[in-house]
Amino acid sequence: MTLSITMTVNGDRLALTLDDPRTTLLDLLRDRVGLTGTKKGCDRGQCGACTVLVDGRRINSCLALAAAHDGSDITTVEGLAQGDDLHPVQAAFIAQDGFQCGYCTPGQIMSAVALIAEGEAGDDPERIREGMSGNICRCAAYAGITDAVREATRRMQQDERRSA
Repeated sequence: MTLSITMTVNGDRLALTLDDPRTTLLDLLRDRVGLTGTKKGCDRGQCGACTVLVDGRRINSCLALAAAHDGSDITTVEGLAQGDDLHPVQAAFIAQDGFQCGYCTPGQIMSAVALIAEGEAGDDPERIREGMSGNICRCAAYAGITDAVREATRRMQQDERRSA
C-alpha cells in the first residue's frame, strides 16, 4: 500500500510517496529527504535529539507518523539559517559553548527556537531548564545550553525592538 503526501520542509513544497504508512517523520526526513541534521537518538521520544518544528510547534519526530503530517509545514535545523547568516539560537550555541559532542545539538537548538517563540524562555535559568527538559545532553553541556538560550532570547528581543 502506498500513500501520497505533501508537506513543506524548510520552505520547499515536497510531494512524497510512502511505501509504508508506518514511516516516521524522522525516517522520512533523514532517509528520503536527505536532511540528516535531525538525529535518531533513543527512537522512543525520550531524548529530544529528533526535535523538529511542525507548524511552529516542537515535536519528537521519532514518534510522529509522516502520514499524519500531510500538508504540514516542517522546519528542521537545516532550515534555520538564512544563507550564511546563522539563526540567533545557532549563533548563541556557538558563542556560549552550548554543545560538546554535538549529537543532541540540532534537537536542542530546535527546542530552544520553539521555547523562545512560545514566550516561555525569559531570562530565568530555571525556567529555561524546565522548558528544555525534554532534550537530554549526555555530555552535560547544560550550563552552556542555558546560557545560549538566555543570550538568544535577549538578542531576539533586541532585534524585535529595533525593527518595531
